[in-house]
Amino acid sequence: MVARLIDEDPEGAYGYSRVALRLASRVAAVREAAGFAAYANQKYSEALAEFRAARRMTGNVDLWPVMADCERGLGRPEKALDMAGAPEVQKLDKAGQVEMRLVAAGARRDMDQLDAAIVTLQSPELASNSVQPWTARLRYAYADALLAAGREREAREWFAKAVESDKDGSTDASDRLAELDGVEFVDALVEDDGESDTDSDSDVEVVNSEAPESEAEPAEDSVDDDGLDDVDDTDGDEGDLKG
Repeated sequence: MVARLIDEDPEGAYGYSRVALRLASRVAAVREAAGFAAYANQKYSEALAEFRAARRMTGNVDLWPVMADCERGLGRPEKALDMAGAPEVQKLDKAGQVEMRLVAAGARRDMDQLDAAIVTLQSPELASNSVQPWTARLRYAYADALLAAGREREAREWFAKAVESDKDGSTDASDRLAELDGVEFVDALVEDDGESDTDSDSDVEVVNSEAPESEAEPAEDSVDDDGLDDVDDTDGDEGDLKG
């Protein structure tokens, strides 16, 4: 249930994880799930404690990158960088090593070391033309770091590459690219509502303008006065409309 809810309802997933902990706190999978639920709710201290417990139970290093990211969340980027250089990183699979690289680059940015963050992300995985599950996020992080460093032309190039590899929409690279290109999206529904309001006001004005014709024809002087009054009223209505 925690895994099912964690993306759509992080708070609900966290609630289920607390129940699971009361029932089976000695099960490594439960501790790991509780850690991810806390992490999704930005409860980094609690998440780190659960991840450490799960790691002690299994001896597995797979949680090393997310543990380092918890250190970042707690305002300890230096600790995250220490973990990025630890021997445990060499035991990670390729996906885990890329994740660790992303965390390390994030820690560099936390410390306002933009150039170091860019260098950290430069890797064979970034240069590769093959698309892997981590490719879009790696390219996106690189583009974002370049943009933060004021290298807009290069950033645009890498946001475009991120879009090419982001088949499941895991990043907002397309929006970032459009923003750099000066493309502005307009809500069509809002436009339609505006047009409908304008049309409705126009219909009311037509009815009002025809109303005097249905009355008995007044004297010539009265017609001129009423006509002027009607014109004034119509102009007033139009003044309330937005072009």
